[in-house]
Amino acid sequence: MRRTVFNEDHEAFRETIRDFIEAEVVPVFPAWEEAGHPPRDFYNKLGELGVFGITVPEEYGGAGETSFKYAAVISEECARQGVNFGATTVHVNLVLPYLLAYGSEEQKKRWLPAFVSGDMMTAIAMTEPGTGSDLAGMQTTARRDGDHYILNGAKTFITGGVLADMCLVVARTSPATPENRRAGLSILCVDTKSEGYSVGRKLEKIGLRTSDTAELSFTDVRVPVENLLGEEGRGFEYLAHNLAEERLAIAVQSYASAAAAVEFAMGYVKDRTVFGKSVASFQNTKFVLAECDTEVEAARSLVDRAMDAHDLGELTPADAAKTKLFCTEVQARVVDKCLQLHGGYGYILEYPIARLYTDARVSRIYGGTSEVLKTIIAKQLGV
Repeated sequence: MRRTVFNEDHEAFRETIRDFIEAEVVPVFPAWEEAGHPPRDFYNKLGELGVFGITVPEEYGGAGETSFKYAAVISEECARQGVNFGATTVHVNLVLPYLLAYGSEEQKKRWLPAFVSGDMMTAIAMTEPGTGSDLAGMQTTARRDGDHYILNGAKTFITGGVLADMCLVVARTSPATPENRRAGLSILCVDTKSEGYSVGRKLEKIGLRTSDTAELSFTDVRVPVENLLGEEGRGFEYLAHNLAEERLAIAVQSYASAAAAVEFAMGYVKDRTVFGKSVASFQNTKFVLAECDTEVEAARSLVDRAMDAHDLGELTPADAAKTKLFCTEVQARVVDKCLQLHGGYGYILEYPIARLYTDARVSRIYGGTSEVLKTIIAKQLGV
C-alpha cells in the first residue's frame, strides 16, 4: 500500500541520508563494531549534514522543523543498509527534547549550537545498578552547597556514555515523601570532564555494538546550580513527558528492522540454490515471507498513524505503548523467521540479518519493557 505519511521534503531528505550512509557508513561499519563506537569526528559529519539540528530552532543553529518524521527517515534508511549511527538516537531523540522543553534561554544559547554541530555529544543517565525500571528507587544524590550541587552515586546501561561531553544525570535532590516516592528527583546537566566524574566499564553487549554503553560513577562532583534543567524536584514529571516520543522512536526502529529483514531474506532466497532449486521456489519460503510481509505492513500502518498523531501533539502515552509493544514483537518474530530462511549463513556476522537479530533483542527491554507497556495499556483500559 502507498504510504502517505511522508511529504516531498521528507523524501528529499531520505535521498540525502541514503547517499551519506552508502558513502560514509557502510564501508567502515565493521571497524566501528570492532571499536565499539564510531570515531568521534563522525558526529561532526552528522552535524555538518544537519542531522542534529533538524528540530532545533533557527536562532540556535538548527533548521526549526517540528516533524518527528525526519528522525523516522534516518531509522528506516539505516535499517535498510543494516547499519546505525552509534549513539545518535540518544543524542537527538532522548536528550534534545529535554533541552528544548525545559532548558532556560541562557542554557539553550550555551548548549544548543555545540549540540547541533556535534562538538558536544550528550547522554542521559537514569538507570542504576540496583533499580532498573524503578526510577523512584534511585540512590544517586545531589546535595545543594551554595551555588553548586554535590553529586554522588552511580549509573549503568548509559548509551553514549563513553564519548559524551555532557550527561543529563537524574539524581535525588530531596527525600521522597510518603505520598509520592517519585518526588524529589531533578535533572542536572553535567560536564563529563568534571572532577569526580568517572566513566567505568564500556559494557559489551550482544547487539548494537557500535553504540557505546557505559557505567558511570560520581564522587563529590560539583555541578553549577545554573546547570539544573527546569525546576528542582520535577525530574520524574519531565521524564514521563518525553516517554511517548522515546517509545515511538523505538517502534520506528523496530518496524524498519523488520522491513529490512524481509528485504534481506528476499534477496538471499532468490539467489540461494538447494537441491537444484531456488530456495524462493519452496512453498515454505513463500508462506514464511508472506506472513512476515503482512506483519510488517501492519506495523507500518500503526507506526504511520502514531507519527501523524505525534506531529499533531496527540500521541498519548497509551498509544505510544501500544505502538512500541506491537512493533517490537513483530520485529522479534520477523527477524527470527528471516534469519531461519538464511540457514547457517544467517548465523554469520558478515550477513546483515545476523546483526539485525542481535540488535533486535533489546527493543523489548529498553524504553520500557514489554511488561511495563502492558501495564500502561491495561490502565488505560480501566483494568
